[in-house]
Amino acid sequence: MAIRSRKWDFVWRRLLQTIPVVVFATFVVFALLKLVPGDIALTLAGDNATEQRIAEIRQLYGLDRPFLVQYGSWLWKAVHGNLSVSLLSGEPVLDAILRSLPNTLLIVAIALLLAVLVGIPLGVIAASRPGSLLDRALMTLTSLGVAIPNFWLAMILVSMLALERNWFPATGSVPLSDNPLEALRHAVLPGLALAAGGIAEVARQLRSSLAELLSSQQVRTLHAKGVAPSVILWKHGLKNVSVNLLTVIALLANRLLAATVVVEAVFAIPGMGSLIVHGAVHRDFPVVQGVVFTMVLIVIVINFTADALYRVVDPRVSS
Repeated sequence: MAIRSRKWDFVWRRLLQTIPVVVFATFVVFALLKLVPGDIALTLAGDNATEQRIAEIRQLYGLDRPFLVQYGSWLWKAVHGNLSVSLLSGEPVLDAILRSLPNTLLIVAIALLLAVLVGIPLGVIAASRPGSLLDRALMTLTSLGVAIPNFWLAMILVSMLALERNWFPATGSVPLSDNPLEALRHAVLPGLALAAGGIAEVARQLRSSLAELLSSQQVRTLHAKGVAPSVILWKHGLKNVSVNLLTVIALLANRLLAATVVVEAVFAIPGMGSLIVHGAVHRDFPVVQGVVFTMVLIVIVINFTADALYRVVDPRVSS
């Protein structure tokens, strides 16, 4: 019972810690949008609208109310699942997000999967042969992966694999529910463009942590006792750096969510990045706030999952 109680304490404590994060993030974005030049009421009313019509639109959308009242009203509705409607299209913001979110999550999932499946073996190989020619070659390769901009790599992939060889579609997306295979084909190139930096980051961080551990006195003692190098590497090495690795992967997942803005623009994918850019350019406050709110919740879920996994892979980690 005590163990179960501690687990629930951990869950409730993490949930309570998310409240100020959500409030702060959405408040900052709401305030920054108010600083953008221009009058959204004038845009909605049209250039030839009368002052009376502009005032009516301000009143209709609550734009004439004080800033804190506008923000508080939006936050109260958002907590209850109402993200308002787009000022430009009149579409419920939640519907627009539900239509765009799967495209973004699919790209991020592919990129994160590639980063883990490729980055971990590269990091292990480099750490097991520190200072060797292979180690230096792999670290040089990962340095290039970190340095190459996502948008540049995206354009190269489109040119080589889409336009020249026609292996993958160059632009657009297909809903996963309509045709899973076509959805994956459309998401492969964006996922690859995002994954390059992630692969490099996972490999470099794992190599650094694992190489330091393998050169420690504890590991030298295991070698002296005749423990097989493979056992030392997989059982003692990776197990002890697993928490650091989980941290890197969680942070990477958060960064990939933000990086989709550029990649979605290159591949003309109607995802969350495209949605927030369009909303920001046209001062569609509810859309931007809804996307930010959703992104913050996703990041919180990722961090919560990482915290829970810490306790699974290493019970010594306290809550």
